[in-house]
Amino acid sequence: MSSYDPAKTAILLIGYQRDWFDSDGVFNSVIEESSRLGGTVKNTVALLNAAADTEMTVISAPIAFSEFYNELENPIGILKMIKDAEAFKLGTPGAETIDAIAKFGDWVVEVPGRIGFNAFSNTDLAKVLSEKGIETVVVCGAVTSLCVNATGMKASEDYKVVVLSDCVSGRTQVEQDLFCNELFPYFAEVMDHSSFIQKVSVQV
Repeated sequence: MSSYDPAKTAILLIGYQRDWFDSDGVFNSVIEESSRLGGTVKNTVALLNAAADTEMTVISAPIAFSEFYNELENPIGILKMIKDAEAFKLGTPGAETIDAIAKFGDWVVEVPGRIGFNAFSNTDLAKVLSEKGIETVVVCGAVTSLCVNATGMKASEDYKVVVLSDCVSGRTQVEQDLFCNELFPYFAEVMDHSSFIQKVSVQV
């Protein structure tokens, strides 16, 4: 396992929004157990605190929809559930970044436009990564089997990918373990946030 050059590394935050992570969020129950057991938010904050002393780039890719969800044509699965529940709607509290991440302010580069699982689709994420000379993408957030998986797989086409196992939240612990232990290693290096910080520190 190699160390990482902070100047060429980006931490990608997927879905750190109130409808996922706040106790009264519309879809909090979907990831609540995994987030609590794994300490997703606490570990992500520790990661960002460590990254603040480096040249790492931090990017947030929230999901958000217009008032009538016109972006979604004949949605199925969880996207249909999101539309039916009117979750992640622009201008509502549920679409907002959670306080634990929002406190980092403009240091976190927000890339808007995501309306599906893959954070590269319908956004300028690839352009931002290219402009900053990024070679390694570190994926964190929710949901492990959906947005984290889809974004990580797409990123692996052009970048080295790291998934931080204690900074992602799944729907169940069984799902979490399956993806982190069996599936992610096919296209990414998987480790916890402390191990990653140590590998970056080698270069600092």
